[in-house]
Amino acid sequence: MALRPFIDPLPIPRVLQPLERCKDKTYYEVRMKEFFHQFHSQLSPARVWGYEGQVPGPIIEVEEGESTHVLWINDLPDKHFLPIDRTLHASGHNMPEVRTVVHLHGALVEPESDGYPDAWYTNNFGKCGPRFSQKVYRYPNKQRPTMLWYHDHALGITRLNVYAGLAGLYIIRNEEERSLNLPSGVYEIPLVIQDKSFNNDGSLFYPSNVQDPPPDFPDVSITPGFAGNVITVNGKAWPYLEVEPRKYRFRVLNGSNERFYRMKLDSGQQFIQIGSDGGLLQRPYITDEIVIGPAERCDLIINFSNQTVGAAITLLNTARTPFDFGAEPDPLTDGRIMQFRVVERTSDDTSTVPQFLSRIPRMSEFDAVRTRDITFNVTTDQFNRLMFLLNNHEYMDGVSESPAVGETECWRLINPGLGVHPFHIHQIQFQVLDRIPFDTVAYAQTGSIRYTGEPELPHPGDRGWKDTVQAHPGYVTRLLVRFGPYAGRYVYHCHILEHEDYDMMRPFDVVAPRKCPPCGDAFK
Repeated sequence: MALRPFIDPLPIPRVLQPLERCKDKTYYEVRMKEFFHQFHSQLSPARVWGYEGQVPGPIIEVEEGESTHVLWINDLPDKHFLPIDRTLHASGHNMPEVRTVVHLHGALVEPESDGYPDAWYTNNFGKCGPRFSQKVYRYPNKQRPTMLWYHDHALGITRLNVYAGLAGLYIIRNEEERSLNLPSGVYEIPLVIQDKSFNNDGSLFYPSNVQDPPPDFPDVSITPGFAGNVITVNGKAWPYLEVEPRKYRFRVLNGSNERFYRMKLDSGQQFIQIGSDGGLLQRPYITDEIVIGPAERCDLIINFSNQTVGAAITLLNTARTPFDFGAEPDPLTDGRIMQFRVVERTSDDTSTVPQFLSRIPRMSEFDAVRTRDITFNVTTDQFNRLMFLLNNHEYMDGVSESPAVGETECWRLINPGLGVHPFHIHQIQFQVLDRIPFDTVAYAQTGSIRYTGEPELPHPGDRGWKDTVQAHPGYVTRLLVRFGPYAGRYVYHCHILEHEDYDMMRPFDVVAPRKCPPCGDAFK
């Protein structure tokens, strides 16, 4: 059945209230539940999983520096309603089907509260993974105000659990940002963009195998990626939002498994980008389109003040899937995301967009104590399935990176032409230094890098703090990374969830500050 777009209003996720708030901490309990959710008024309700019984989950709002404790409660059934590939890590027949662990994406946290993939647990903590250590997660929120997001990160089934609905927003605020007088209250709108597909009965569809699998394939097998044919925003398919002729602030998350979005408005008007993953940019950036990969966030101002009452403006996506920067329309969808409908103004617009937003001290390449290369590789497994790797290692291989607390490193992401990968590092925010084109043919033959052009500075929207970056094919993307303040085990991975699950994720250890012989002083 073809669904009519723009007949359902955009839902706004509610803000979750804490169970306890005292001087030294704020305490929440968040339950993961199975329930039925209606993605479109022409569809029957579909079985989903969500935090606190909603898709996406409720927004958790905190103040910078507020110590927030969360008990994430797995109240899910024992059987998964999406297809489990039993050949993947931690997904064998000896493992529980349903296991969860929550990762607060972009947060600076201790490893015990990071949501490590092997720290999973089942309903009522009946069974726990080998790195499970505590039930209550602690978030110190000692970082810049920004919009993070929480989502499931269980080893081998992250793609299924997030697609089932286990994702939500987490916003850090402070008085300095409030003083900027940006659009706020009902004029600050979160947009969680995801793609879905549906069976004829309205239930969620997720492929159980590749198309026309050969005889030796497993009955249920992971696919190289999955993109749905219906775009949802805040859990509704192609919704509409009534807007007044004034400025709005949109906090946008790409929560899709694989799909990239190249967003533009059919009215031709521009976006004002004011922030990215790690909070506000230094200055606003005006652009006709925004490209946002899986797990990336962008903070946008759209000014509808020149629009007439009754105007309808469509937010479009012109990116193809798999993402190749092509200009052709996507064969799976018609390119529409949502619609804005201009209505009468109810109050004067006194909000502003300052020309200076935030101070961002630039890290220097000369401060890097070492350079690490991270290569993007593809191979095949015993079933001749595509298997995506980092540094030609599987997730289960041993740790090969051990950066030290307080040290700055340059990470070179070397992508010889395997599509665009959204690369995410846990525990820290980093800065994009540049992207340099290189000879991929010579690299394939000799393994050596020969640059073919000058370094390209990141576009203005990438010049703030980031936790996820687009690693473009044919480029070395260079990042400046400073680790800490916590030591312990974390992971880095591609955030195309099918790639992450098989097997584009690696563990790394942040070690204690190194000592400088012979005086013994720690590096600053």
